[in-house]
Amino acid sequence: MAEPVEAVRPGPRAWGLLIATEAKLVLRDTAGIVVPLGLPVLLMVMNGLGSDGAGIPELGGLPAFDAVVVPMTMAMVLAMTGVVNMPSFLATYRRTGVLRRLSVTPAHPWMVLAAQVVVGVAQSLIGIGLALVVARLGFGLAAPRSPLGAVAAFALVVVAMYALGMLVAAVSPTPNSAVAIGLVAFFAIFATGGGFGGRQHLPEWLAAVGAHLPFGAGMDVLTACWTGVVPDAGQLIALAVSAALSGIAAAALFRWT
Repeated sequence: MAEPVEAVRPGPRAWGLLIATEAKLVLRDTAGIVVPLGLPVLLMVMNGLGSDGAGIPELGGLPAFDAVVVPMTMAMVLAMTGVVNMPSFLATYRRTGVLRRLSVTPAHPWMVLAAQVVVGVAQSLIGIGLALVVARLGFGLAAPRSPLGAVAAFALVVVAMYALGMLVAAVSPTPNSAVAIGLVAFFAIFATGGGFGGRQHLPEWLAAVGAHLPFGAGMDVLTACWTGVVPDAGQLIALAVSAALSGIAAAALFRWT
């Protein structure tokens, strides 16, 4: 009688290969690379060219480009990669049976989800790095006055955006529906968060809601760090709650088949 074979969980080398494979698949999606990285930078440049660079007292003497446009660009890159791009890959894996087949191997399907998040965050960092370089060289962007706070706030926005993206992936039965739901979610938080103009132009109740959704809250806390003021505690809590609720809902609703 043959002795039972003990399953061995994948080690660091397997993780590295999986992340490298996911990165190759993402790189083959040209639109998924160009749009989330190029569109926010293009909009940022257009706003920069239309700005006079004058300091605004309400923004700590910084120009609107530094204190508002750049944080908005950072939040936009994160939203497009986390809420729109990533869910379409995960829905494709579900539709083609990749996740189901992985479930009977030592490599748990959660590894694919984790690898996609790693690749997505790396893509976001590249896009934001590109935006910051362009903003610095082209428009003299000033460094955030609260650099450590900006790093912490950025990490919180990343978690909130990608948790929302996981929820989109969880409820999307097909790749096309993932893109559609992701775009609807993106434009909902983008519009109410001030992406199409100041929230003061929205109804008061809608502006208040948008200010506490991931895009509006993320943009505002990054703006606060850039201007050197303490971010609004309510918005920080809203980002944490959004990340927690989206993550819990995604875990409960996610289907492997």
